Amino acid sequence: MAYDRLFHDARARLLSRRWFFGDCGVGLAGIAAHSLLAAEGRAAVAPPGAPGPLAPKIPHFAPKAKRVVYLFQAGAPSQIELFDHKPELAARDGTLPPAELLAGYRAAFINPNSALLGPKYKFQQYGQAGIELGELLPYTGKIADELCFIRSMQTDAVNHAPAQILLNTGSQQFGRPSFGAWTLYGLGSEASDLPGFVVLTSAKGTSGGASNYGPGFLPTVYGGIPLRSGGDSVLYLSNPRGIDRPTQRASLDTLNRLNELALANTGDPEITARIQAYEMAYRLQSSAPELMNLASESKDTLARYGLTDPNQAGFARNCLLARRLLERGVRFVQLFHEAWDQHGNLTKAVKQNCADTDQASAALVMDLKDRGLLDDTIVIWGGEFGRTPMVQGGNDGRDHHNRAFTMWLAGGGLKKGYVHGKTDDFGFNVVEDPVHVHDLNATLLHLLGFDHLRLTFRSQGRDYRLTDVHGKLVNGILA
Repeated sequence: MAYDRLFHDARARLLSRRWFFGDCGVGLAGIAAHSLLAAEGRAAVAPPGAPGPLAPKIPHFAPKAKRVVYLFQAGAPSQIELFDHKPELAARDGTLPPAELLAGYRAAFINPNSALLGPKYKFQQYGQAGIELGELLPYTGKIADELCFIRSMQTDAVNHAPAQILLNTGSQQFGRPSFGAWTLYGLGSEASDLPGFVVLTSAKGTSGGASNYGPGFLPTVYGGIPLRSGGDSVLYLSNPRGIDRPTQRASLDTLNRLNELALANTGDPEITARIQAYEMAYRLQSSAPELMNLASESKDTLARYGLTDPNQAGFARNCLLARRLLERGVRFVQLFHEAWDQHGNLTKAVKQNCADTDQASAALVMDLKDRGLLDDTIVIWGGEFGRTPMVQGGNDGRDHHNRAFTMWLAGGGLKKGYVHGKTDDFGFNVVEDPVHVHDLNATLLHLLGFDHLRLTFRSQGRDYRLTDVHGKLVNGILA
């Protein structure tokens, strides 16, 4: 009897403590915290009665764009061959760079006193704006009047993984939320049967791995979901043998009830994310096969993207899938194509990379425009840094270069047929309008309707944001 009474008293104390910290602590404090955050403008506010963490939300101010497709060219494309014409560099090919140019310079892998290497390909002017682009980009050239080029990009990192993670998360350290996750956290999703943030890869995986599209310390529901090109588009999407649709639904309903009981008891937001993930996986069994089947696309559309075989995995197919995802309400689509790390074999490899990506990149922009989607979509093309004007690997390679590189943008709220920033005669240093990756991210969030200083999330006792403690608007690229 004494043992029973002790057990009963201990259980009562446990339940009381659990109730206090679970319901009063998480419940009331959570409501109060959300109200304070909303009042301070730190988080976007879901409309009253909106269900779930992925419900569409209202940003800080009227956005110019409401969706993003990020064509991430991992490995670092050479701006010297593609975007930033340097006749002086061509004229001084094979000579040593001026001593004053290299004062205080630290290269990733090469002796900074290596000889200058002129561009391997010619440039020509495109569009009414007369923008100079490398001859390997004829399709990009055809849409030059739709694009905004930033020739003055800068970053802090000099190696691939840190630079990719910095560009995508605002930090060189693992564990911060990605740009796509911040976008989904701020805006929610308009897709009911697909993830709000989808990742597609071609060539090979990125050096920075899943950190480039992960949720970091945000709830996992905001992280990017990779879709595969072959087999099940999502691992384990198909039911195992002997499990039919009604059986799966019944099992999932039971699991959801158990998770809801746990959620009511603990208030852990990760349980909500788990419920959402199970339900999304169930819906994906129908929506993903339809998405990945390009049979409904016309021959003209396939030809526009350069697809001779619609089932052939690669960058071109992923670009077409990106358009289909955006049409279906997906908020953020990120393509990773890591093939641009030309320390050697530059001449041949850059040509092949452009053959693999140029036509499809341009086709995506024009396809979005023709369907009335470009005006409220941001398209981003670029890598984590650029390449040196000095030679590496004999006479046919370039090292990593973080002081100056080029990216292009298109779509909602951006200037068209415009070049922002300028580098010196060697493409080595920025001499006009520098744009750090933090500035780029601040401006992209602005186009999506957010003040980057106010879109925050509290983790481990401090408020974090995509731009960390940096970033300013690049007003010069805004339409």
